[in-house]
Amino acid sequence: MDVGPPLIARIAGAMLAVENQDVMVGFFEKLGFAKTVDRALWPGARWVEVALPGAETSIVLTPARAYHREPDRLYTLTLSCHDLLATAEALRAAGIEVDGPTHEPSGSYIQVVDPEGRVLFVNDVVERADPGT
Repeated sequence: MDVGPPLIARIAGAMLAVENQDVMVGFFEKLGFAKTVDRALWPGARWVEVALPGAETSIVLTPARAYHREPDRLYTLTLSCHDLLATAEALRAAGIEVDGPTHEPSGSYIQVVDPEGRVLFVNDVVERADPGT
């Protein structure tokens, strides 16, 4: 059954409520992201996005206190890289706390600790199965 064009065009962003947007921008810059949006929402609140070069999807670093909430304690996303060992070494050299790599049947990953104490998983790029098969 043909339902026409998709209603949703893309995933625009993943939101992460943080304590300090500027500190977190610096962290993501060490991971290879760039700040793509930084604009005032209202006094004391900014809309800040970081994204990888050429990416259509960004991470929105929302100011938790401006929304009367606590910072998120967990990431709801994972990142991938092409060379896990080289990535781990480069992140350690940049002063980022890295645990691993850990090797499991499903793949290998490192755990990266951000400045606010959250753990972000970075795994080797895994080829996704064709959803049509």
